[in-house]
Amino acid sequence: MKRFIVTGGSGFIGYHFAKYLSSQSDIEVTIIDNHLRGASDEMFNDLIKCSNVVFINEDMTKKDFYKNLSGHYDGIYHLAALNGTKNFYNRSYEVMRVNILTLMNMLEWCTPDNCNSFLFSSSSETYAGTFNSFISEHPEFIPSKEDIPLTVDNVMNPRWSYGGSKITGELLTVNYCRTKDIPFKIVRYHNIYGIRMGYDHVLPEFFKRIHDKINPFPIYGGEETRAFCAVKDAVRATEAVMLSDKCNGEIIHIGNSSQEIKIIDLLKMILEIVDYHPVIDVKPAPEGCVMRRCPNTDKLYKLTGFKANIRLEDTLLEMYDWYKKIYEKQDL
Repeated sequence: MKRFIVTGGSGFIGYHFAKYLSSQSDIEVTIIDNHLRGASDEMFNDLIKCSNVVFINEDMTKKDFYKNLSGHYDGIYHLAALNGTKNFYNRSYEVMRVNILTLMNMLEWCTPDNCNSFLFSSSSETYAGTFNSFISEHPEFIPSKEDIPLTVDNVMNPRWSYGGSKITGELLTVNYCRTKDIPFKIVRYHNIYGIRMGYDHVLPEFFKRIHDKINPFPIYGGEETRAFCAVKDAVRATEAVMLSDKCNGEIIHIGNSSQEIKIIDLLKMILEIVDYHPVIDVKPAPEGCVMRRCPNTDKLYKLTGFKANIRLEDTLLEMYDWYKKIYEKQDL
């Protein structure tokens, strides 16, 4: 039986990924999380009841934890991170502390004897500042390839606490794993969406305002574009990267390059799908918000043969219905 660690398994992508792995009878999944960002909800509790799932409820920022972590693993998926836009602004120090310490501690624990391969989950936020600083001079940066320069355009803006922690994470992964001779991969996720993604993201926030019948309907910005990728596609792409030796030592963008859409057009699509027609109240975008984001995923396809194919318009109603039930429970 193959054995994998998934850190951050109670979070959004981590949960979906751990669930996907657990569906394979020849895999044992060890989830490490302390629910700082994720949730111990009914879905997660059902997951950890599976016979091939081991759950370790620990704080990975504490070094003492690793003294009791033993065994050999075919791969480690390091998905643990404190994210969410509100946290970037309101808990910037904690975002950096958690994201950097958990990764450093795990990398210090890893050796070729206990880990066959290490995968670090990074983010498109690593190069968000590049758009703000250079996009007018370099329109070729979009769709964005993996060799795009990583830039923090304003260290005083707490928003970059997350992107900065991920830039640091990429450097740590590359240099630790090279030094220790551990095969590694780095994936940069681009606007992954789906059920159980929390509440501090654009889609759940739109769903909440629809549920509350907010009218006029506020939208902050709107001309910005994002390329949304369904979490089921992201999960399968992540596994494909881990399993391919061609991906060793590579940084690979995971997303759906065919799904770029303006946020205001996304809102209009959702409102049409759910048959709600309020007045749209456009407000200024948050400081530091990136105007355009779309990944180039040619490298992912070239190295793994995987290409995202789940369409945004085919999944929004299912996602809205899931969140609607959550919000209805909260009303009781």
